Amino acid sequence: MKIDTRNVDKFIDSFQLETYKKRKDEIYNLLDHEKMNGWLKPDLSCLDDIFRIRDRVINNSKCLVVVGIGGSFLGSCALYEMFTPYFKKDKFPIIFAGTSLSSTYMKELLEYLETVDFSLNVISKSGTTLETSLTYEAIKKVMEKKYSSLKMKERIIVTTDPIKGTLRKEALEEGYDTFEIPSNIGGRYSLLTAAHLFPLSFCLDIKELIMGYKEGLKRCEEAFSYAVIRRCLFDKGKYVENFVAYENNWYYYLEWLKQLFGESEGKNGRGILPISMIHTRDLHSLGQFVQDGNKIMFETFFKIEQSKECIINGKNFHDINKLVEDSVITAHAAGDVPCIVIESDEVTPKTIGELSSFFFLSAAFSGYLFEINPFNQPGVDVYKKEVKNNYQKYIASSLLIEK
Repeated sequence: MKIDTRNVDKFIDSFQLETYKKRKDEIYNLLDHEKMNGWLKPDLSCLDDIFRIRDRVINNSKCLVVVGIGGSFLGSCALYEMFTPYFKKDKFPIIFAGTSLSSTYMKELLEYLETVDFSLNVISKSGTTLETSLTYEAIKKVMEKKYSSLKMKERIIVTTDPIKGTLRKEALEEGYDTFEIPSNIGGRYSLLTAAHLFPLSFCLDIKELIMGYKEGLKRCEEAFSYAVIRRCLFDKGKYVENFVAYENNWYYYLEWLKQLFGESEGKNGRGILPISMIHTRDLHSLGQFVQDGNKIMFETFFKIEQSKECIINGKNFHDINKLVEDSVITAHAAGDVPCIVIESDEVTPKTIGELSSFFFLSAAFSGYLFEINPFNQPGVDVYKKEVKNNYQKYIASSLLIEK
């Protein structure tokens, strides 16, 4: 992995750059003493249980349903999409549910699950997240019609807080297999916990992912430099970061990055707004704005050197894809859009593991550079409280109507 920042130098004030660089030791120290930094030294003692339960699920089911939202699903969904073929779905399929309250989606999901043998992994640290709990409740109703209590015990896997919460209580009472989400790791930093490693064990080599992740943690200097560059660009009025990939199966990885940076930085009226685009598709819809619109944006491009070969009439599609990417970077930089380029030889579990922990470091450092706590999400808690109050009123009114 290499980071090319040549196209941003002209946009950065050298005095600001040096001022932020001088805070490195202070910020390293803040991260070292942060109570939510468990992702720096993840506990991987769960691996044997992951492989054991995975093998059981493969033997007794045709698919795995993962119920979770936000940090409980985006990491595993991102890598599942990235490492699963576009069309020939020859690996064990995973259905990610609990990300929507659409009645149409829920009805079709439940009707489908009535026709197939499946196991269920419900993921929630608190056990009270509305989308997760409602979806879990609905899917359990299907399971109760299809399976005995003993079969359900074999098919339900709970990933939750190690000690407390409604899911932990239920798992203990029913005897479900459980995985823990450590109390010192927040959802968006939980890629190397069982919340993601268990689903990912069905579609990729998680040991390779772990190896790469550990390599990425060694890139503190580069991660800090990236965070400083982002902060300097913000000071120059570049309030939006556009993450750009040239492969369709990066869609959910970019969504994962948007949560990571959006929840880590967006507090106290501060932070950079993360958005994303898939090229060349979005060049034909938003390319005009990026090139010629309001100059509030900078971009981080992902550039992959090697890909599957597809040559038609002597034309190598990957070479053309790279040609377009290089051309777009040149054009956007000339149009006063700073362009950072992150280059990698290939896409493997190891290289993506390395990239992911690099971004964890960058998001944490960025938060500290904005003088905020990168590990809480008070804005999310505000809307959750409002939803909870109104949902309780809805339930109460429904009970009155029934009476």
